[in-house]
Amino acid sequence: MKHLFLSSVLLGSAMFVTSCGGNAPEPDNTKADKVEIKISAAVSDSRATDTGFDAGDVVGLYVVNYRNNAPGSLAASGNHVDNMAFTYNGTWTPANPIYWLDNDTHADFYLYYPYNSSVASVDAYPFSVKPDQSTLAAYKASDFMTGRASNVAPTASATTIAASHAMSRIVINLSAGNGFTAESLAAAVKTVKINGVKCDATINLATGAVTAAGSATTVTPLLADNVYKALIVPQSVAEGNLITVNANGRDFNLKKAFEFVGGKSHKFTVTLSKTSNGVNVTINPWGEDGTDNGGVAE
Repeated sequence: MKHLFLSSVLLGSAMFVTSCGGNAPEPDNTKADKVEIKISAAVSDSRATDTGFDAGDVVGLYVVNYRNNAPGSLAASGNHVDNMAFTYNGTWTPANPIYWLDNDTHADFYLYYPYNSSVASVDAYPFSVKPDQSTLAAYKASDFMTGRASNVAPTASATTIAASHAMSRIVINLSAGNGFTAESLAAAVKTVKINGVKCDATINLATGAVTAAGSATTVTPLLADNVYKALIVPQSVAEGNLITVNANGRDFNLKKAFEFVGGKSHKFTVTLSKTSNGVNVTINPWGEDGTDNGGVAE
């Protein structure tokens, strides 16, 4: 599973400022009683682009205080910090400065990407991947991440939040079988489709759990570096024509049931053969399961 590592650097003093979404009333403390919450990012294969955040990317941050040594529950509003936007431009900058309650109160941090200024539900946050991900912009817009750091004490040391991909990724490699060369196959392929998948979801921002919703449709993947890839809502897909490759006007269909797992990248090597009239497929999840999940499609 790929991760984004965000460090909350607790610095200096200043009075508490309300975040974008509004905060619950807290005891009034002087600047000397406060430490500021700042975010810096060290990215490790975290974005859908697999390279890092782009300038202008925005994450949302919630901070929930402990009370009587017991953790609070994340809510849509009324937390210590509600949905504070942090924008990346080499460093992470909040829309407004935010501060710890005091020098003693622990808190849980919840982070999500991409940022939405209006979050009505943190238990069932609606999100959709794009059915047409054939452009890089649409592919990146289909990425969603959540992260949590628990029971964090106010300190000048850095606190790390690991944010993980909520969606599943499919990577399709096309291989030339009998009757094709690599060059003739590349010229012959017109479209690649992933069929029978739901593009809508609800996400629990506290746990990162994803629930597929809506009707099944077709997803068009992005072609980049000679492979096709798309972000898919985690779900179980019933047996059917999971992948369709149209080459020279003919559809090659892979008939298969499959389980798309959140945070996993599933690799499909699809061999097209003119003579066998079929598609041979081997599938290896990102985390190797030691099983050959391949099959033959007619």
